[in-house]
Formats: sequence, C-alpha cells, structure tokens
Amino acid sequence: MKAVNVFFALVMLLVATQASAQRIKDVASIQGVRSNQLIGYGLVVGLPGTGEQSPFTEQSFRTMLTNFGISLDPNTKPKIKNVAAVAVHAELPAFTKPGQTIDVTVSSVGEASSLQGGTLLQTFLKGVDGKVYAVAQGSLVVSGFGAQGNDGSKIVINTPTVGRIPNGALVEQAVPSGFAAGDSLTLNLHYPDFTTAKRLADTINQRLGADPEKGYSIATPMDAASVKVTAPRDAGQRVGFLAVLENFEFEAAEAPARVVINSRTGTIVIGQDVRLLPAAITHGGLTVTISENQQVSQPNAFADGNTAVTAQSIVDVDLADSRMFKFEPGVTLDQLVRAVNEVGAAPGDLMAILEALRQAGALRGELVVI
Repeated sequence: MKAVNVFFALVMLLVATQASAQRIKDVASIQGVRSNQLIGYGLVVGLPGTGEQSPFTEQSFRTMLTNFGISLDPNTKPKIKNVAAVAVHAELPAFTKPGQTIDVTVSSVGEASSLQGGTLLQTFLKGVDGKVYAVAQGSLVVSGFGAQGNDGSKIVINTPTVGRIPNGALVEQAVPSGFAAGDSLTLNLHYPDFTTAKRLADTINQRLGADPEKGYSIATPMDAASVKVTAPRDAGQRVGFLAVLENFEFEAAEAPARVVINSRTGTIVIGQDVRLLPAAITHGGLTVTISENQQVSQPNAFADGNTAVTAQSIVDVDLADSRMFKFEPGVTLDQLVRAVNEVGAAPGDLMAILEALRQAGALRGELVVI
C-alpha cells in the first residue's frame, strides 16, 4: 500500500508541473533531415562450434569460396559448425559522409546457438533503393552467454545470438537530404498540435522581426504538424540561420487530457487535465477457495463392509471490506489520486476502475492502453 502511495505521489509531482518554455529543437525536426535504415546479409566465422549446418548457410559458404576462386565438389558437404548466417543492420545518420564509420548490429538468422567469438566477413549494407551505402566487417561484441549439457539441459543469459560491432561499417556514399534545396524549410512537430504550431510560428516571426498582419511573414503554420519557414538559399547561411532558430524558446500547448495504462507492467500515468463527472465507485474483493481432501473410510472389525475412499470438499469464502467513494463534478487529479489511495486500490484494480469510468461516460479524458 505504501509503495502505491509513493508511486501516485511521483506521478502527481511529474504531471502537475506547469508547462515551461521549450526550445524549438526539442519539439520539432527539419523535414528531410533524417536517418536511413541499412540492411545486409553475411557470414560470421570463427565460432567455437556454435554455428549451424543449414542449407542457406552452406550455400552462402560455397558462394564465398567461389568468389575467392575455390571450387568444392558438389557432392561434398562441408562441415561448417563454426560458421553462421546473419542479418546485419545499421542506421545511417543524416549528413554522414563517405569515410566515416557507423555501428552495426548482427543477428543470427539460422540455428546458431551463439555468435560469441565470431567475426563478420565483409558485408554490403543496402538502403531501400537497393544501393550499397556502407560495408561492414569486424569482430563481434556479444553480451549474451549460453551453455548446454549432454542431457539437453541448458542455460542462456541475455541473447547470445545478437552482437554489435562498434564503428563496424565504413560509409561508402552519402544520402542526399535536400536540406539546401528551395527557398524554405519545414519544421515537423514531434507531437502534432494546432496550438503548438501557431505559437511556434508566432515566436519565429516575433523574434526575427516579421509581421504577418502587414504581409511580411517568415514562418507560416501549414497544419497541426508542420510550420513552413523561409530560409536563405546559401547552404552556409542556412546552417547559421538554423543554429539561431532552433534555440528560440516558446510555450508549447499543454498535452490533451489523457490516462495512459501499461497493462503489462501495471504503470498508470494520469494527465493533470483529466476530470471526472459525478460518479460513485465501490471497491471490494471476493476470494473463493475450494480444496479437495481424500478420506479413507473403514468398517468396524465385526461389521460387514469394505474399505472405501471418500472425497471431502471444503469451500471457504472470504469477502474483503468494501468501500465506496463519490466524485463530485470537476474532480481534479489530486482528488482522484487521494480517493484511490484511500480505497486501497492496487494498480490492477485502478485499471478496472478507470475503464469502468470511461464506459460510464464519467471520465473526461482519453484512455490509452499500451
């Protein structure tokens, strides 16, 4: 109970904080300036017998030897328990130039039990357009561990079939971003909101001396997620312009009234604008315990009859104390949390209470279950 009280006290402290000024760089990103996903298929060699003997691994191994000018007899089946087929993926950040390095993640795609101690051979990493943007190679760092006995018992710690290679890929070509194209750029809000978009545009116009009412505007809100900003054409001047622009502070709009529930962990976060209409809630618990015991019944020494086994059932019903509390119109977050703590509801019980309030139409706020 004490832990629940502390949890809700922390939630109240977090959500009750009033909105403060935020920098533009923290709430918006520039359209077209983004990272790109890369993926490739390769082989990891040097494994201590933890590889695999799958058909596609054998085919890949034969193809690799053929590229090196080595031909195997088609009827010969190589033993390659120290080789594993893997998928290699990475994220290419915006403005990364040829010659720079990026981290890569290597994951087994077959039956390899561990990639510990393996080395990734040269692997081409491609984008969605099919072009090669980076080449990966190097020794894997694997945090997982696994061991298996002869009787089939085994123990696995973390994930031994996934590893990383820090700075393991060399970038071969950059991805065009379109950053310096056109006379303007677009700021996309991380969380679309009409009020935030309007305030962001007003802040830019005020700080840069523009006056939309007189027909001179630098920033124009396009919709709830985008604000169009006029920018210099020269790439160097545009960088300086954005360096100033992204540090402007403004008051973003408050988040919508929302209750977020994580049903897996029991975490519940209630926004400060959540309100309740008049409602009454009762909370109680009913525990029914049924136990079955076997009882042996024997006849008297001088009586006719046979020994028999009879079943004895015990049913125990425990009804916990039930309490009821009433919400008046416009109940605030503080009153809601206090009432829940007084009734002694655990996070699981509170989820059911909130869902019932929503179904009854007494919860003024969005209920989100993740």
